Amino acid sequence: MRALPAKVSIRWRLTLTYGALVFAASAVLLFSVYSIVAQAIDNNWPTLNIGGLQDQLVWRDAQQQAVTAAQNALLRSSLMALVGVGILSLIIGYFVADRALRPVTKMTATARKLSESTLAHQRIALEGPNDELKELADTFDAMLTRLNVAFDTQRRFVANASHELRTPLTINRTVLEIALSDPEASEDLKALGRTLLEVNARNEKLIEGLLLLARSERELAVRKPLDVQEVAQTAVEQVQPFAQEHGVTVTTELVSAPTIGDPVLLERSVSNLLENAVKYNIPENGKVWIRTGMVDGALVVQVANTGQHVPAYEVNSLFEPFRRLHADRVESAKGAGLGLSIVRAVVQAHGGNVAAVPRDGGGLVVTIRLPRR
Repeated sequence: MRALPAKVSIRWRLTLTYGALVFAASAVLLFSVYSIVAQAIDNNWPTLNIGGLQDQLVWRDAQQQAVTAAQNALLRSSLMALVGVGILSLIIGYFVADRALRPVTKMTATARKLSESTLAHQRIALEGPNDELKELADTFDAMLTRLNVAFDTQRRFVANASHELRTPLTINRTVLEIALSDPEASEDLKALGRTLLEVNARNEKLIEGLLLLARSERELAVRKPLDVQEVAQTAVEQVQPFAQEHGVTVTTELVSAPTIGDPVLLERSVSNLLENAVKYNIPENGKVWIRTGMVDGALVVQVANTGQHVPAYEVNSLFEPFRRLHADRVESAKGAGLGLSIVRAVVQAHGGNVAAVPRDGGGLVVTIRLPRR
């Protein structure tokens, strides 16, 4: 009973409150009329000059019977009317509550339809008197305007950062490659050039990861039909040379699972999972397993790998940006710690979720679940 109010909608709570107030007011009115009728009959009962005591008692008894009969008749009629008024008050209360909550319903529907792509033109624009609901709607519209400005600023920043950060790194790579191709360059110079190229490549990869993370955390700009099986197969083909270089065997079990989303982002997220599974594997005879398919009405992509033991309390932190397992003992050359962060951002942008658990014997089992659309 204590939990019941939390399960009843505000529309029904307003209806029941309205009905209870009307019912209580009607009951008070009935009690007042009940008392007034008795007093009115008693005050207006004709007085007769009857000499005998017996006759006076008979007359007084007739008066009392008339009052009681009138009260009983009034009570029966009023109770029936009170039931009708109670039912009518519930019906009227429901429509009154519905009309009062209509602006709130409109605000809720607008909020559900909003996305980053519709903020520029979608507003509540509630019309009516300047009451509390219109003030709330205007405040909500002002907040949407500020959000739209913030999203536009973010988009411009990502676009400008993409250009400003990539250009100098590309120039550096070109200059280094030209210097290394010079036949008169000394071995020391070539060794230094190769080192600088590796640093430059790592910086390029870091910037690409940051830009991809920023893009993944925004509203999806591309939504098209795709098959997770094909996305995973493409990712496996891209990672296969990297796996062979590290002596890791990739085993696939890919089943068709159609959905709607951004194929490039989904392919990148699956590739990140596979690359991480290869990087953080055992030195010899490492294994990686990838599966796709449908489980309980959801699209599932699961990647498991052999590797070092991963404590359960550290698993969730691996999805944070720039976080790596035992970061103080892992070479930074393995990555910047953005791979799983990008995976989580991409999956959440598609309305899904990603979870990881330690694998028996070492390594991780990472599972992506996407809604079927």
